[in-house]
Amino acid sequence: MAGPVRVNAAVSIPEAELRWRFSRSSGPGGQGVNTADSRVQLSWHAAASEALTGPQRERLLERLGPRLVDGVLQVTASEQRSQLQNRETAERRLAEIVAAAIAPPPRARRATRATRGSQERRIAQKKRRGNVKRLRRDTSD
Repeated sequence: MAGPVRVNAAVSIPEAELRWRFSRSSGPGGQGVNTADSRVQLSWHAAASEALTGPQRERLLERLGPRLVDGVLQVTASEQRSQLQNRETAERRLAEIVAAAIAPPPRARRATRATRGSQERRIAQKKRRGNVKRLRRDTSD
């Protein structure tokens, strides 16, 4: 478990930049819920991270702005009864969130025009539909 969190092929967050907190979880677990600190909170100071390049950091801060508190991204996991499984879940969630945030924007769509054939098909379909409606109107009298 200990080690860097792999975001994608080029980016991994060093273990030293991650902060873990453990607390008691609600939910399933019976009497164990009252004694085991299975809830996991993973914090990562994204604004000060050395794992990201300048453009990646800017993109992440822009896209995750409302979710960050003073540049820190927090992820919580408490679904499992095991602290180890919750740690793995929290790491996976952090990696998914960061990967989505630093992904380059999609290329802009190149404007194209409808082909003559597609325009003619669309007009022909509209005429057929209009005829159907006109026939309904004429026969309902």
